[in-house]
Amino acid sequence: MTLSPVTLGATVIGANRCAFEVWAPAATKLEVHLLTPVERLVPMGKDKQGYCRAVVDEVPPGSDYFYRINQKKEYPDPASRWQPAGVHGPSRVTDPGFGWTDSSWTGLPLRDYVLYELHVGTFSEAGTFDGILPHLARLRDLGITALELMPVAEFPGNRNWGYDGVLPFAVHNGYGGSAGLKRLVNGAHEHGLAVVLDVVYNHLGPEGNCLAEFGPYFTDFYRTPWGAALNFDGAFSDDVRRFFKENALLWQTEFHLDALRLDAVHAIHDFSPIPFLEDLAETCHRQALRLNRPFHLIAESDLNMSRHILPQSLGGYGLDAQWSDDFHHSLHVLLTGERDGYYADYAGVRPLAKVWREGYAYTGEYSQFRKRRHGSSPHHNPVKQFVVCSQNHDQIGNRQLGDRLNSQLTFEQQKLAAGTVLLSPFVPLLFMGEEYGETAPFLYFISHTNPALVEAVRTGRQREFAAQGWTEAPLDPQDEATFQKCKLNHALAKHGQHRVLQAFYRELLRLRRELRAIGRVEKDTLKTLELDEDDVLGVRQWHKSDEVILLFNFSREPRVIQLPMLEGAWLQRLNSAAQAWGGPGSNDPDGFHSGGSISLTLPPSACLIYQRQPSEPGAKGAGA
Repeated sequence: MTLSPVTLGATVIGANRCAFEVWAPAATKLEVHLLTPVERLVPMGKDKQGYCRAVVDEVPPGSDYFYRINQKKEYPDPASRWQPAGVHGPSRVTDPGFGWTDSSWTGLPLRDYVLYELHVGTFSEAGTFDGILPHLARLRDLGITALELMPVAEFPGNRNWGYDGVLPFAVHNGYGGSAGLKRLVNGAHEHGLAVVLDVVYNHLGPEGNCLAEFGPYFTDFYRTPWGAALNFDGAFSDDVRRFFKENALLWQTEFHLDALRLDAVHAIHDFSPIPFLEDLAETCHRQALRLNRPFHLIAESDLNMSRHILPQSLGGYGLDAQWSDDFHHSLHVLLTGERDGYYADYAGVRPLAKVWREGYAYTGEYSQFRKRRHGSSPHHNPVKQFVVCSQNHDQIGNRQLGDRLNSQLTFEQQKLAAGTVLLSPFVPLLFMGEEYGETAPFLYFISHTNPALVEAVRTGRQREFAAQGWTEAPLDPQDEATFQKCKLNHALAKHGQHRVLQAFYRELLRLRRELRAIGRVEKDTLKTLELDEDDVLGVRQWHKSDEVILLFNFSREPRVIQLPMLEGAWLQRLNSAAQAWGGPGSNDPDGFHSGGSISLTLPPSACLIYQRQPSEPGAKGAGA
């Protein structure tokens, strides 16, 4: 049984019968202008809260309509499910029915997520949801457990990252619409993969944004870097909240999605006693209990604010997880040496070591980049609440050339980056193509229809990069050629170092699953090691009788380290410098027996795993 709590928009309620509901307190009079199958105007009743409703016969799925405000202007439905003619065209009534075959799918705990972020338009040649289906088996066999789709809400034109969406309930028609997304989710579940959707609840895009014509969806009290802020704490904000909560419930209930990634929650301005994010978490978790299927909310935030992911019983918002920018920034500096902008705050291995122990590098310390103290302590937050990566759409696409991390690294460093992310105790995220060293850039692209807006975007990008010291003009985001450069070449994975790199990722994910001291570790069952070198990270992790030592040498030179207190026998489980992984080879022992400390020479830009042999006396774990 489907439990659908969503009533906004056009809802099919019987044979050729449709209920229309929209919140429009700004409208004196509202009508449904049906264009097909027979053109007609239908007046809507309005209650004291500003909700306009009408139940209309002879409206089959596929019927097109606008809302006419005050007998003058016409706009798409703010909760439209389908925009076949784009953001300026009419809305279309859809049948929510679908032949789901995922009844045996029970979801995944967040701890078991290995996220794979992708952009639908550039992941395949087709640029559609159906274009992803042939790749599901490969991703599952690689060890991926969850797809994370960049936003798919209807945006202007046919090329966009998705963060310029203006009709949050409508699945982008060019990707395959609602039916295409459901086919992808159903297919993913059949392959044992969860599906996460990136949603934008902090702003709407600039072209085709008509919500203000219906009511006070926006506020003048705050601004975001991308335009007007949504009204989550002012007058009429209860109804704005309802709009976005129903949007989340739509994805959770009708589309069978497993999680939402909430874009830039630091740009959601809300000083109400019960913030919108807490309200949203309670709503979705309550629905998860009804559906008997877990549903996770993953925040993107640069605030290092542990309150986002603390349970409500501890005064938190109750979100399930959060991206950890500190992990990415610390790793990026160690790998590339870049120190511009916010990277200036992350020197040496200590920030990464602290992230490994706690989840953040900044927990209230002074930030030179921000010129103030930054962050709060995540002491009460378990490791499964932090999502980490070496690259993502933002970190690649907001570089002038859209260059991926592998374009700046040696092959050994690429393997080291992979090992650092996938052997971490956190929830790992890969960006599409990373696993085989994709060479296509991921640039910023748009296809707006408003020439003035296109020019404003061009000028803004040029100004932004000039401030960062770039002298060359960025590629034109409006040019289709910019978009085409970003298409993945999956055939690379079959050849040379690309094939080896993908096999290395597969091995890392296998070890993550099989070694419980990696996949089941907690904050109180890991210790970072005090080593003399400022570019070597050592970590000791254990789960019951399983114990490992993880070693990461970020130097391009060999490093001799002294490992303390390693009683017992240890077996090498991975060495990224081994010839089997396309490396130069290594003299590190395949195993050793130690009665105390031991000296090891680490290969340049390498990661190694040693596992304590459980048959040895005293192998009760470091917590004993």
